Amino acid sequence: MILVRKNVWKNVIIWVIISEAVGLLAGLLTRNATEIYGQMAIKPSLSPPDWLFPVVWTGLYALMGIGAGLVFSQGIHEDRNRGLNLMVGQLVVNFFWPLLFFNAQAYGIAILWLILLLVLVIWMALEFRKTSALAALLQIPYIIWLLFATYLNIAVWYLNC
Repeated sequence: MILVRKNVWKNVIIWVIISEAVGLLAGLLTRNATEIYGQMAIKPSLSPPDWLFPVVWTGLYALMGIGAGLVFSQGIHEDRNRGLNLMVGQLVVNFFWPLLFFNAQAYGIAILWLILLLVLVIWMALEFRKTSALAALLQIPYIIWLLFATYLNIAVWYLNC
């Protein structure tokens, strides 16, 4: 039993590192553009302070990674594999959203990209649930944040285009 717990924690740590690395790389690639956005863009009234975004995203990437690590630890089967494939797919889509929004300032395309991300994350959570209820529950803050981000993205598009 100790061996199983050790492997679960090892898997969780690996998936958290992978998830956080995606966020870190996206953050590094958009750092200059986010500063310009912060100074130039008209933001909606419910927009949180700029410092909050990296804090929230760090937590969300950790929750994604914990969920994926829990699912990965459940042994090889179709539901696990589908959930993990969706995890990787949503990480890829997640990675490109800030590049579209901040670097390209393609706010309209970013809305559609964010909706795609939201669909993938909901689907991922549903697949995670087949393997680990906790892994699925850990995705709820991510889904809520993506709904809020969709509102922000639509409002920024409306106010700046």
